Amino acid sequence: MNADNAAKSLRVAVIVPTYNRPDALAAVLEGYLAQDDLDFELIVADDGSTDETRKVVESFIARAPFPMKHVWQEDRGFRLAAARNRAVAATDAEYIIFTDGDCIPARHFVAAHKGLAEHGWFLSGNRVLVSEGFTRELLDRKLPVHAWRASRWLTAWLRGAINRWIPLIRLPDAGLRKATPGKWQGAKTCNLSLWREDLVKVNGVDESYSGWGLEDSDLAATRARASPLPSSTSGTARTTAAACPKTRSASTS
Repeated sequence: MNADNAAKSLRVAVIVPTYNRPDALAAVLEGYLAQDDLDFELIVADDGSTDETRKVVESFIARAPFPMKHVWQEDRGFRLAAARNRAVAATDAEYIIFTDGDCIPARHFVAAHKGLAEHGWFLSGNRVLVSEGFTRELLDRKLPVHAWRASRWLTAWLRGAINRWIPLIRLPDAGLRKATPGKWQGAKTCNLSLWREDLVKVNGVDESYSGWGLEDSDLAATRARASPLPSSTSGTARTTAAACPKTRSASTS
């Protein structure tokens, strides 16, 4: 089976965490509805949001052309790692894409992760941070930034709306992403994918992290140490970048 056929047959689940930011979550889910490749499952990993978030998720479940689930847990403080593990347990997908509930994917986001999936490696991408003012604008006006071309993002960067725009340019995969095997520093679960079997080997995301931060770095470091093969493809930023509005929710990594 060639690489293209393997990517097409790969059973993939996208895990999107959230906590009481239905406006940001709606913008993210719109991005997934517009993906070039719609052959995946999406699971919202809810860390205890109120009814407003449930209604948003249900509205997207009714519209989604792919399987979609809402996995909710009781609000007992910031327990993002546990929410992600619950979401993984709710799917039998062989390949898991982790992202955040405030990271809007480009149209090729899922296809890029699937196309670069390779046994013995996990995939770490990048993100573009959006200013607080532009966050309000894109959420209030429901701007379809998931469909923006590089020229629109360049304009946004020139006016200070985003921190950088080069990661949003698509470049061919020249193999440079494998130049530093084993380098896991900088990997974040806002844009990270790996094989389910590898996630199971390290017992999932470490739930001992009950507050913000470091659970994603811990996952990357543990995965790197557990593999006898090169374990990081950290140079895929330009291929799999996501635009992340600035929010103050538990979904921000």
